[in-house]
Amino acid sequence: MQEILTDILLYDRANPLLFNTGLFLLLFVGFLIIYQALRRWHTVKMLFVIAFSLYFYYKSSAQYCFILLGVCISDYALGRWLGSVANNAGRRAIVWLNVVINVGMLVYFKYFNLLYETFANITSTNFDPLDIILPAGISFFTFRSISYMVDIYRREIEPCRNFLDYTFFLTFFPPLLAGPVVRAKDMLPQIKENPVATRAMVAEGLFLIIAGLIKKVVIADYISGNFVDRIFDNPSLYTGFENMMGAIGFALQLYCDFSGYSDMAIGIALLLGYRFKDNFNSPYKSQSPTEFWKRWHISLSSWLMDYIYIPLGGNRKGRRRQRANLMATMLIGGLWHGASWMYLLWGGYNGALLVGHKALKRVWHVPAKLKENIVSGSIIRATNILITFILITIGFAFFRAESVGHIGDMATAIFTNFHAEIAPQFVAGYALIVVAIAVGFLLHFAPHSWQLGLQRAYGWLPLAVQALILAAVLFLVIQTRQSSLVPFIYLQY
Repeated sequence: MQEILTDILLYDRANPLLFNTGLFLLLFVGFLIIYQALRRWHTVKMLFVIAFSLYFYYKSSAQYCFILLGVCISDYALGRWLGSVANNAGRRAIVWLNVVINVGMLVYFKYFNLLYETFANITSTNFDPLDIILPAGISFFTFRSISYMVDIYRREIEPCRNFLDYTFFLTFFPPLLAGPVVRAKDMLPQIKENPVATRAMVAEGLFLIIAGLIKKVVIADYISGNFVDRIFDNPSLYTGFENMMGAIGFALQLYCDFSGYSDMAIGIALLLGYRFKDNFNSPYKSQSPTEFWKRWHISLSSWLMDYIYIPLGGNRKGRRRQRANLMATMLIGGLWHGASWMYLLWGGYNGALLVGHKALKRVWHVPAKLKENIVSGSIIRATNILITFILITIGFAFFRAESVGHIGDMATAIFTNFHAEIAPQFVAGYALIVVAIAVGFLLHFAPHSWQLGLQRAYGWLPLAVQALILAAVLFLVIQTRQSSLVPFIYLQY
């Protein structure tokens, strides 16, 4: 009994408390029962949710939960201060103080060893990295903190007057570890309303949790552990065809892993009465890199747009400046993902895609008649989608690869050792992998109306039947999950 209590209560670096664990499921059921019992006592309910959220964060980051609490106190105090200052210079200084605090934390926890190693390489000195543990979700809650202060500065929102409200917002556990990047102006009004989940919200939430579990465990984890990781760990051991399939597999894995987390976070929030905006919108249906970044990780893309690209000048200062702003924004977005030059290369690559697309739009226009024709229009759309997917998949190879050398090995294999003739052997040897990839892409490219139809149909079912479907999915998850826990990819960011 003592061992069980220790596992439940104490931090274990090897076993964080995640949405795809049995422990979370059991704890969340108990949490929901108490949450519903406290619905008439708003303050007590908020304190309960904050306590559970801090426990949830402690189980992934141990004592670093005090950093999260420190950010809550700092934001609240600076926000109240900012609201009382009238002159612009003073207001800007307060915002910059908040930025320095948050970015300073990111630099220390995420980038100190990278900068230290780079300095050591330049000066030819020994590199002895510090043992720095990255607090889970630090990139997400610092971005929420910065947006809160900037929105007050822009007078888009009023400073939060209730410390509990702000602490609830910043520590709220569904989006805490890996997003979405929920903004104060969307969340704080809901907190004040003390919302109650409707029958429709519960059905939608359960449907999203089911979808997220299938994406994460049944598709992403399966193709990762049984195929994708092998390719990216040793690309030179495989043919060009296998490397190409590995890159395609990773593009699907990353989407299913990350959008699966977002689905579960949004679904859990719905069960508690809170609604977040969608974070993914079938991104691989995009017909251009620009459209892709409006569909992929929407909360981060829109954050970068509103708080970096537009303040840099956006497209208001000429084409040359616009290109520079796009590139700077994507480089920052790449570096945000972690302490690796590969992320910076990935950001620069995507910046180049956006700049190139803007330039191409100015010089090449498809005649309207071709677009409007059913046959030629369909061919144009399919071609655009295919080209965009190939370009994005190449970028994700940089995102996943250990080094530029591995990218070189993959490219060499694809261009000099492709061996398309092994395709039948590949399908036979990796039959379940091929099925999982095919199902993943079929679900992704299916019309959005199909998903809405399934969601509505699920919502019409009696609650008992909905619970049975959820139980069946949980059984499927247990049968297909890896022997060891596979964390969500974006937990490291």
